Amino acid sequence: MFETKRILGSKKLKFSLLVVLSFIISISCSLFSSPLQTKSFAATNPNDNFSPATLQFLQSKTGLDGEQWNNIMKLVNKPEQDDLNWTKYYGYCEKLPDKRGFTIGIFGATTGGANDTGPDGPALFIEYDRVKGATNPSVSGALKRIGVNGSMSGSILVIKDSDSTFIKKINALQNDPAWREAMWKTFYNVYIKYSVEQANKRGFKTALTIGSFVDAALNHGATGDANSLQGLLSKSGSSTDEKTFMTNFYAKRTLIVDTNDYNEPPNGKNRVKQWSTLLSQGETDLKNADAAIVKVTSWEMK
Repeated sequence: MFETKRILGSKKLKFSLLVVLSFIISISCSLFSSPLQTKSFAATNPNDNFSPATLQFLQSKTGLDGEQWNNIMKLVNKPEQDDLNWTKYYGYCEKLPDKRGFTIGIFGATTGGANDTGPDGPALFIEYDRVKGATNPSVSGALKRIGVNGSMSGSILVIKDSDSTFIKKINALQNDPAWREAMWKTFYNVYIKYSVEQANKRGFKTALTIGSFVDAALNHGATGDANSLQGLLSKSGSSTDEKTFMTNFYAKRTLIVDTNDYNEPPNGKNRVKQWSTLLSQGETDLKNADAAIVKVTSWEMK
């Protein structure tokens, strides 16, 4: 009788242990699976990465929709931030070590310095002041709004606060709708507009070509010297066949993309290769291209 109870007690103990073990496994699976589930359901609609006003603005000005611009920004942000989640960088700010001031936001606007006497940062702050309702928008008006001490010295924006203070002030603008709108308006005025005009001028309409031009413009400058987008286009031939022209364009850009501190070698060559690989694969409209973009951006930043 005692033996029977001991056996039954042992079975009950084993059963209890199994219940506890099953509970632990269940909790563990939930903990490990949650991040994956969150990731898989994040930003399922690319349009959600833009405000309705910005989405309409981009569509009317460029002919591209939210999915296409979202994919362009992934390709741009990989070599800039080593991250496809580009929407995290509206409030990004970092002091550059090469006398170009601070770099800001999703397209890396700069405040300027000895090695950057034509910065685009001032235009961003003027646009922000305008979006916030200023009658006569100005850099000083924008700086006052965000509580930053600084002033213009010629074309260069000189920040008088400590680096950490200024960076925190820009970080705080991450979710400011007016800042985001100003960011896109400035991005368009300085880089996107010229890129779209140059594509249209050649009869090219694809998202891949427009994105390629935008990436080159913000990396080397839209206009100016031989390495700017303007200079590269002048060296890429006159073919009216889009694939032929873009193949030449990528070849010319590859020659200079790792020079003049544009990129840390070999990041520049990989940057161009993203676009050229998508061209060879026929992914020119950047629609339903998630898997292809993940693959071409899988290279390791140096």
